[in-house]
Amino acid sequence: MPASRTTPRRILAGVLGTAAAIALTACGGVKTTSTGGAGGEYPSGNIEFSVGASPGGSTDLITRALAQGMAKELGVSTPVLNKPGANGALNAKELQSAAPDGYKIAVQNASLFTITPLTVSPAEATKIDSFDVITGISRDDYVMATNPKSGYTSIKDMKKAGKTIRYGTTGVGTGAQLASALTFKSAGIEATAVPFDGGAPALTALLGNQVDVSTMQIGEAIENVKAGKLVPLAVFSKERIPYMPDVPTATEQGFDVQVTQYRFLTAPRGAPQDVKTKLLDAAKKTFATPEYKKFNEQNSLTPMEVTPEEVLSSLQGDTATYKKQLDEFGISLAG
Repeated sequence: MPASRTTPRRILAGVLGTAAAIALTACGGVKTTSTGGAGGEYPSGNIEFSVGASPGGSTDLITRALAQGMAKELGVSTPVLNKPGANGALNAKELQSAAPDGYKIAVQNASLFTITPLTVSPAEATKIDSFDVITGISRDDYVMATNPKSGYTSIKDMKKAGKTIRYGTTGVGTGAQLASALTFKSAGIEATAVPFDGGAPALTALLGNQVDVSTMQIGEAIENVKAGKLVPLAVFSKERIPYMPDVPTATEQGFDVQVTQYRFLTAPRGAPQDVKTKLLDAAKKTFATPEYKKFNEQNSLTPMEVTPEEVLSSLQGDTATYKKQLDEFGISLAG
């Protein structure tokens, strides 16, 4: 992860350190195993959180912060394992095959269910029906940014440049790819996508001037924006974002592009109700702590701690909206 992203780096280091302490404490008071419970009341063993993205990105940081808080509430250790690939699809496939006993869970991205299916065949698409949604977590808005060396300060500046723009995204079938593709198509800008596996490598490439612009989540870019190492060009929310109040939306600049990312906690389909209730209670108590609220603020995250029904409704509505936009512009996101 780039050293310039100082705040999340401090948070991540603290999470890792605390997680180690939690693991030692848990072993003293609760029987734990490396493969789940050993019988008895849930939880009686480690609860594994898997991350379908590289270390250092928003999903990774959110997972670690949530796992740390839930470990305290449940009294067991909560190891976090990174399993990147295909915008989280590889991790999701492994998770849906796991036993529905609450010992393997994951924070998953909305884009895996709303955008990635638009890039693959129906048989290849990851389906939300394969999981139980425990709770919504937070929303993470997107920003398109550039290296100061490019000289761009707006979307129209890229059009004036009269060149093919190489733009980095956080992967094929992600909100970053969708927001970028819709923007360039509606603006009439020739552009070529350069997909990376997550926000951290996309950020590294942009800082190294390996791509002209990159779209990523606010939390992944904001520290470098503040440091003057990146120039924000547009955000893709309905209104300006409090964390970047001076950055205009794409809509303000004449391009009706609104794409957002949100995350929710999931377990394999068929988890017992008492297990889901305990996980939900632990998550809610974590959300309410000053430490977690501070984490959201420092990582530019907007709480979206909603019910499973609300998460499912949002996924359904966003899928229909994105498909309509892609059909309208004749855009294919397939890698």
